Amino acid sequence: MGSVLGFPNIDPVDAVIGARIRRWRDQRGVASSDLAAALNLTPEALRRVEAGRQHLDSAGIEAATRALRLPVWALVSDVPVY
Repeated sequence: MGSVLGFPNIDPVDAVIGARIRRWRDQRGVASSDLAAALNLTPEALRRVEAGRQHLDSAGIEAATRALRLPVWALVSDVPVY
């Protein structure tokens, strides 16, 4: 992979999904520590996911949508496919 926003090795799809998770988490007023626990991640790992520096598999995406009370499409709709 190339560089996204100056960060090497960031997958563009992970960056989009991570940014959406962060936006929805903020809008829903969910503490990062609570979402991290719901995803069985450390708070640092959640920060990496939200920054697009760590991949979240389909089970993690489903867990995030449950924890944030969202339909799955809210995180993955129109995500670019490379």
